[in-house]
Amino acid sequence: MNIQSHTFDRLRKFFSSGLDLVEYAGLLVIAFATTVAMYQEALVMIESHRVALADLLLMFLYLEVLAMIGQYFRSGQLPVRFPLYIGMVALARYLILDLKEMTEWRMLAVTAAIFLLTVAVLAIRYGHVRYPYREDADENRGKAYVRE
Repeated sequence: MNIQSHTFDRLRKFFSSGLDLVEYAGLLVIAFATTVAMYQEALVMIESHRVALADLLLMFLYLEVLAMIGQYFRSGQLPVRFPLYIGMVALARYLILDLKEMTEWRMLAVTAAIFLLTVAVLAIRYGHVRYPYREDADENRGKAYVRE
């Protein structure tokens, strides 16, 4: 029984390491592709001698993707808030770009989606502050809180 358990643990560690490697490689590909896309968008703005709000929002989306990747590399975790932020900015960009072709109902639907994502972020933040994860509670337990 002990030999089987040891073999299973080694096999699990091997596959876990392999999955981690694939995950990191994928994140690096995404980071590189995002950086290239950001560079290309900057060139388009320079060539056209014009910067529109939609361009800025697209650049912000790229920065959010890079921030999400950076957060994952720093902490090994990906907060759910980051994709929600990206979704909000993407919907805002969609609203700005297609405003002239949108019906009133579509505009309301997009703004309602942005509002729902905002409520989701607030709920997640409230839940995290009110009901912290065990690791966060253990980490903050010994710290003294200083008021400035």
